[in-house]
Amino acid sequence: MNMIDKTFDVHERALAFRSQRMEILAKNIANADTPNFKAQDLDFRQLLKGAQDSNLQLTKPGHTNQTPEDTRTGLKYRVPYNTSFDGNTVELPVEQAKYGQYAADYQTTLSILENRISGIRKALRGE
Repeated sequence: MNMIDKTFDVHERALAFRSQRMEILAKNIANADTPNFKAQDLDFRQLLKGAQDSNLQLTKPGHTNQTPEDTRTGLKYRVPYNTSFDGNTVELPVEQAKYGQYAADYQTTLSILENRISGIRKALRGE
């Protein structure tokens, strides 16, 4: 693994996961009025743990309690605070608040990457 891969690896994966999470929340918001639609979300911690664990070698297959499918998708259904008559579990204010939070997290990850790139540029210029 070269220096560039080491510098950006975790942040690159985090950015991809955050983007995927925002897409799922946008899908939830778009289906807020669809009967029997079940709101979903990504378990970000589980996805990152799965990405880190994929680099580990197990000495015995039973040493982990997660299947590879669980760590790849990380998709879970959200339990609503209030039930609806049509079976839809999307709560629009909750989804919008989470989307705003995740958009801020996405921007933070981008800022970290920009700072790292800026540091590499300065090092290459000799500043």
